[in-house]
Amino acid sequence: MPVTPLYAAVLAVLLIALSVRTIRERRRARVAIGCGGDPRLERAMRVQGNFTEYVPMTLLLMWLTESLWGQGAALLHLPGMLLLVGRLLHGYGVAQLDEPYTFRITGMWLTFLAMALCVLAILARYLLAL
Repeated sequence: MPVTPLYAAVLAVLLIALSVRTIRERRRARVAIGCGGDPRLERAMRVQGNFTEYVPMTLLLMWLTESLWGQGAALLHLPGMLLLVGRLLHGYGVAQLDEPYTFRITGMWLTFLAMALCVLAILARYLLAL
């Protein structure tokens, strides 16, 4: 059974939660466009925005890896879990007004590692085919 759809579904639930949080912050701050200078809304927006900037490309890389190496590749759970944990840590860190940077930094490194593992697997597949 393919692995990537599992992580896509779980991450979609997380995106819904981040979106609802941003909507709630908009209502609280009474701001329709932008952040209106409200730090809590700005942080909610950036957590959601950063998620939408990194997750689609990483899921695409996972799907490409899975299609090249075979569906259900158990090794895809590693980048999938790294991405999920990375996004949770990053989101938690950035959402805090008094931000503990350790969460943001660790979250980004885990996200980059998930991407890099897939990139390496894709390149290795092509190199092995030469």
